Amino acid sequence: MPEIKKNVLFDINNILSKMGIDEKQRVAELGCGNFGFFVFPLARLVGRQGKVYAVDILKPTLEEIRKEAKKNNWPQIITIWSNLEIFKATNIETSSLDSALLINVLHQSEKKIEIMREAIRLLKRGGKLLIVEWKNMDLPLGPAPEKRVKLESLKSAIPKIGLNITEEFEAGPYHYGLVLTKL
Repeated sequence: MPEIKKNVLFDINNILSKMGIDEKQRVAELGCGNFGFFVFPLARLVGRQGKVYAVDILKPTLEEIRKEAKKNNWPQIITIWSNLEIFKATNIETSSLDSALLINVLHQSEKKIEIMREAIRLLKRGGKLLIVEWKNMDLPLGPAPEKRVKLESLKSAIPKIGLNITEEFEAGPYHYGLVLTKL
C-alpha cells in the first residue's frame, strides 16, 4: 500500500469513521483533488469488491490518481471526469452510491446548491453525504472569508433539498463537518 501523506488540516481516519463505510460499498469523493487524500483510505474501507469513484473536473488530477491506483493494484478505484455544477453530468448511476464526500469543494463554487443536487442524485435513499468545509472565523490559511460556506446557512438549506443532518462535528482545527442522510 502506498504511504498516505499526513494531512495536517484534518484527521482523515476520524472523519471517515463518521460515515460507517463497509466492505463492498460504493462511494464517491466528489471533487477529489490532487492527492486523493480520501480516495485511497476509502479504497481500503470498501475493499476490492467495493467501488470508489474519484470525481474531479481536472483531468491531470484524475490521471495521477489513476496511475497511483494502478501502481498499487487497487481496481476498486475508478476515476471520473465531471463538472459537479451540472445536474446529471457525473457518469455514475442515479441512486447507486452508499456514500459521497464533498471535502473543501463547496467554497470553490458559486453553484453550491447545484453541486449538492448532483451529490444527492447519486445517493441511494438512506445514503450518506459528508461535507467538510472551512470554519467561518479568522484563520491563518484557507479561502477568503467571503468564499467560505457559513455553517448556519448550510444547515438551514439541508432540509429543503431532501437531506437530514445526522451529525455535526469538528473536522479539525480549521474545518467543520456534517454527515447528512438522504431522505
